[in-house]
Amino acid sequence: KQSLLFNSYEFILLFLPISLAVYFYLNKRRMTLAGKSFLLAASLFFYSWWNIAYLPLILTSMIVNYAIGTSFSQACSAKKIKKLSLLTFGIAANVGLLAYFKYSDFLIENLNNVFGGEVSLLHLTLPLAISFFTFQQIAYLVDAYKGQTREYDFLNYAVFVSFFPQLIAGPIVHHREMMPQFSRARNLLLNYNHIGCGLLLFAVGLCKKVVIADTFGLWADEGFAHPADLSFIQAWITSLSYTLQLYFDFSGYCDMAMGAALMFNIRLPINFNSPYKACNIQDFWRRWHITLGRFLKDYIYVPMGGNRHGFPRTALNLMITFFIGGLWHGAGWTFVLWGLAHGAALVLHRLWNATGIKIHKALSWFITFNFINIAWVLFRASSIEDAANILRSMVNFPMAGEVNMLIVALILFILLGVLRLPNSNALQRKEKIGIAEAVAIGGLFFIAFTTYEIRGSSEFLYFQF
Repeated sequence: KQSLLFNSYEFILLFLPISLAVYFYLNKRRMTLAGKSFLLAASLFFYSWWNIAYLPLILTSMIVNYAIGTSFSQACSAKKIKKLSLLTFGIAANVGLLAYFKYSDFLIENLNNVFGGEVSLLHLTLPLAISFFTFQQIAYLVDAYKGQTREYDFLNYAVFVSFFPQLIAGPIVHHREMMPQFSRARNLLLNYNHIGCGLLLFAVGLCKKVVIADTFGLWADEGFAHPADLSFIQAWITSLSYTLQLYFDFSGYCDMAMGAALMFNIRLPINFNSPYKACNIQDFWRRWHITLGRFLKDYIYVPMGGNRHGFPRTALNLMITFFIGGLWHGAGWTFVLWGLAHGAALVLHRLWNATGIKIHKALSWFITFNFINIAWVLFRASSIEDAANILRSMVNFPMAGEVNMLIVALILFILLGVLRLPNSNALQRKEKIGIAEAVAIGGLFFIAFTTYEIRGSSEFLYFQF
């Protein structure tokens, strides 16, 4: 059973409008507690639509993390060693839960290969959103331990973790940037401009996903399904199609998440900021999945020492951080290699900066984009062998094969738009929605629904992580 997708009729025509209507009706009647309780119930219903069997999992996770976090806030006189032990237990419990569901089979398979064992795989289904709500709650525990946030109300905490616009695939938010918004009196009342801006942002994201990402997904899937049979041009079409599919899929999701949240008067942090405009790999990670990069930096890279202990230690910290970042995305050696490739690129970037030699902006962008595109082949391929076959074809220039020039032209046209057009983040703070914007909303929904009827739709790529 599929999750209640942002790009489904059930979500757009039923779940979202009903949730908004009931939430703001209760708040208008000054039933704030009931409104917040309803929002929690709606979010848990949203999560349970995929598989209600995993509802106890997220509830247990929330209860345990809330209890630990509250103990930090209330036990002001507790010994530091006791608080550190609690923090260690909390992080270990979160990581252990994630590791059990996500990495058990990966570990068993590799141990079998190394030691010639025949231990049966567990074939566990990965609970929806576990990677995201695990990292979010680890961040909460660390912040609570440091005294940077506190929460005495379980209902508030449960809403923070489960708020449905950001529950499934982020952004990974901090308690201190979310909960004050739910407490502001003006945010409890219906704001028609926020509804309009949210709808516009949601419609833009919907079209990115249904019209653009899913179209490129057809060509990417075809190429990755036959990695050994691709010509030079076909291999580049395959890699660039996935590069653009992932861009518009994740960008579309981020727009829809921000748009849905804004309708509830909640501003989510920007998580995607035109990353393919980056002219170096460091700038790319300041633009791509921004809140994941923030988590990796603040809770892994900096605690290991960051860049404070000389270049060799900095390089090691970067490699470890991106090893974890790669493994977080998936239990496979392709993800590990992808993460290590980005870690190595960041190390090389620091070495190059140390030389003081400047590269022309256009050449710098070309190198950065092509590295990202090549690395995505590792990210998408089913195996290292499949990735090697595609990468081999991408450098095997003499190899002939049929080429659809229309696809090539469309790839170049869309890539030009990615580089030249402004991104949609500004829509979150648009001051007024007028007739032109209302027409645009209607037109975008019409285009998306028409495409959906013709071809159907698919889950967002980041749901699998």
